[in-house]
Amino acid sequence: MGRLVIVSNRVPDPRERDQPAGGLAVALADALRDEESSLWFGWSGQQVDFEGDPEVAVDSHHKVTYATIPLTPAQHRGYYQRFSNGILWPLCHYRLGLMNYTKSDWESYQDVNTMFARALLPLLEPGDTIWIQDYHLFPLAQMLRDLGVTAPIGFFLHIPFPPWSLFRALPPADALLRDMVAYDLIGVQTDEDAENLKECLRIEGLDEGVSRVMACPIGIDPVKFGEEARAAWDGEEVARLRDSMHAEPLIIGVDRLDYSKGLEERFLGYERLLTRYPEHRGHVTYLQVAPVSRGEVEEYRLLRRQLDETIGRINGAFAEFDWTPIRYLTRPVPRTVLAGFYRLADVALVTPLRDGMNLVAKEYIAAQDPENPGALVLSHLAGAAPELTEALLVNPHDADAIADALHQALTMDKAARKRRWKLLDAEVRSTTAGTWSRDFLTALHDAGKAKTA
Repeated sequence: MGRLVIVSNRVPDPRERDQPAGGLAVALADALRDEESSLWFGWSGQQVDFEGDPEVAVDSHHKVTYATIPLTPAQHRGYYQRFSNGILWPLCHYRLGLMNYTKSDWESYQDVNTMFARALLPLLEPGDTIWIQDYHLFPLAQMLRDLGVTAPIGFFLHIPFPPWSLFRALPPADALLRDMVAYDLIGVQTDEDAENLKECLRIEGLDEGVSRVMACPIGIDPVKFGEEARAAWDGEEVARLRDSMHAEPLIIGVDRLDYSKGLEERFLGYERLLTRYPEHRGHVTYLQVAPVSRGEVEEYRLLRRQLDETIGRINGAFAEFDWTPIRYLTRPVPRTVLAGFYRLADVALVTPLRDGMNLVAKEYIAAQDPENPGALVLSHLAGAAPELTEALLVNPHDADAIADALHQALTMDKAARKRRWKLLDAEVRSTTAGTWSRDFLTALHDAGKAKTA
C-alpha cells in the first residue's frame, strides 16, 4: 500500500501537530491517523529571500513526514495575500466587489504553484496517492502532470464554489478550469458547490471533468470532541465563565474575523433581540470569539474597526452597571477550552453569509450534554445547513429572523431541545472527519484504477 501525500498551502507548525487548531488541519490530522505512512507538504509559514528553488526542510512526527518550503516576501504578497486571499477568497464567497485583480498577482500564483510542484517531485515515491487541499493550489495537479507525475491526484475545496455567472468575473477563469481537469477527482462540500463547478466545466467545454466532481461534506471527530468538552467542563476557564454568568443564559459565536462570517449582521440581529424582546435584557449574554486574521489586509482592518464600533454602540445603549450585552474576544481560545464553552452555552449563533461547511456548528452539537443540550441557530447559507436541518435555520441578512430564532432558542423547553439535538447529533456522528477522508480516498482510488484499466 502506497503513501498518502497531502499538499496544502500551510503545514501545521511543529508545536501544533499533537493539537492542531484550524478546521482543515484537524480534519487532515484525523485522516492521517488511519495511514501507515504519509507525507504532508506545503509552506512552512516562513518568509525569506532566496534565489532559484528553496531548500525543502523535512522532519517526522509519529507516522507523518512533514516537508516544508519558505516563500519570499514577494511570493507571499502576490500568491497568498493578493491572489489567493484578495481574489479567490472573495470570489468563492460571492463578494465580487472586494476583488482587485492584477495580472502580476496571477503570474505569482502560477509561479508558486509551479515551485510547489518542482519541490514536491523528488519526494514522491511509486504507489503514492496525492491529495491536494484548497483554493491556493487549484492548478497544482496540472503542474505535476507537466513534470511527468502519473500518480492518482485528488483535490478538495474547503470553501464554496460559485456559479458560472460569478466565476466568469475572474479573468483567468478558463485557465483555472482547464488546469482542474488534470485531477482524477475533485471534492467539494455540498451538492450546490458540485453543480456550480460542473456548470463551469460544461460551459468551458471541459466535459471530461464533470464526472470527476463529487460532493463529500467534511466532518469532525464527534466522540473525541465530546470527550474534550466533558473534560473541559471541570476546568478553570469554564468555571470562571460559568461563575460570571450567575446562572443566566449564554449565547456563543466562534469565528475567524472575516467578512464572510456575517459578524456585523449577527450583532445587529442580537441588537434586534434586545429591542423586540426586552425580557432578555439584563439576563442573556452574547460571547463572540473572533480571532484576528489577515490583519495586514486593509479590508480586514476596516472590518475590525466597524465591528468595534457596532459592539461599542450596542453595549453603550443596553448595558447596565452589572451586565454587558456582548463580550468580545479577538484573540484565539484553545480548542479544548472552546469545547467546554460550547457545552456551557445555551445557544450557538452560527450565521455566516457564505461558508464552505462551518465545523463550529458540528462541534457545538458534539459538545452538548445529552440531558440538557443547547440550541443551534444556523445560517441557511452555511455548508452545514443541508445536513443540520433540525437547527433553527435563518437568513443571515435578516436581523429580525435572527432575533426571532434567538428568542425561540432561549425559550425552548428541554423536551424540544433534546428532540432537535438527538437528530442533529445523529447527523454529526454519521458524517465525520474519518468518513470524509475514507469516502474521498476510496473514490480517488477507484478513479485511479479506472484510468489505468
